[in-house]
Amino acid sequence: LSETQNSQDTVEHFHGALIQHGSFNDRIYLMKINDADPDELVSSLLEKAQASGYTKVLAKIPRSNSNAFLNAGYRKEAEIPGFYAGKEDALFLCYYLSKHRILKRNSAEIEKVYKLSKQKQVARESVITQPLDVKLTLRNMSKDDVHRMAELYSCVFPSYPFPIVDSNYLLETMESHVDYFGIETGSKLIALSSLEKDIKNKNAEMTDFATLPEWQSRGVAKHLLVHMEEQAKPKGILTAYTIARAESPGMNIVFTKNAYRYGGRLTNNTNISGHIESMNIWY
Repeated sequence: LSETQNSQDTVEHFHGALIQHGSFNDRIYLMKINDADPDELVSSLLEKAQASGYTKVLAKIPRSNSNAFLNAGYRKEAEIPGFYAGKEDALFLCYYLSKHRILKRNSAEIEKVYKLSKQKQVARESVITQPLDVKLTLRNMSKDDVHRMAELYSCVFPSYPFPIVDSNYLLETMESHVDYFGIETGSKLIALSSLEKDIKNKNAEMTDFATLPEWQSRGVAKHLLVHMEEQAKPKGILTAYTIARAESPGMNIVFTKNAYRYGGRLTNNTNISGHIESMNIWY
């Protein structure tokens, strides 16, 4: 991934690791530790966060790299078993630099969504998918679609942690490691999602789901998810996961109805739909 930035946040290499940082999400997100030295990285990340005035550091790392972070005061918020090639777990460790950032907001609503989602959870063998409406078409998006895609994302999200409202960003990621899928009615694009592949580690994030308001609650997101799972298997993907808005019952239920399990919650983590929200992890 080459350096990519929206108006606030930047993705860049840092001491051998890959991070996203900026005032938009008000955090540093260690996305890939790569070959970086964990002991060096722990102190360097905190120094950068303090110098920049960020209020959170989030590190997604292999369990075998976690001791240096835990000993420095990081705490675990979530985990995904077998994230790295089916052999090693990923831990989501966080460090808060502000008391306000750690305060749990909308706790009652978030817990209500979690309980409702768990009630809808089914085993993999019990997953049911109805046929897609004959008036709708599901297909892979191409470079010719990026402007329409950016328009739909702009309609659905007042803000987003990555610049998916930028057609150039969509094209760049499409050409590197992300497969985008859309559902249309006639020539109108009504829903999108993406399969963000990590071929080396055999995992994929099921993400960037967006459905026009008038088409929400009609099951189109589930069709996109099932299709992406089918596309992922031939690519050698062993683990699929998502990071969903903890306050949004719809997306959480889409995943529990498709037999995804709860991995934990990232508190006040992501600038999405206009403000910083907590996010649930499902795998």
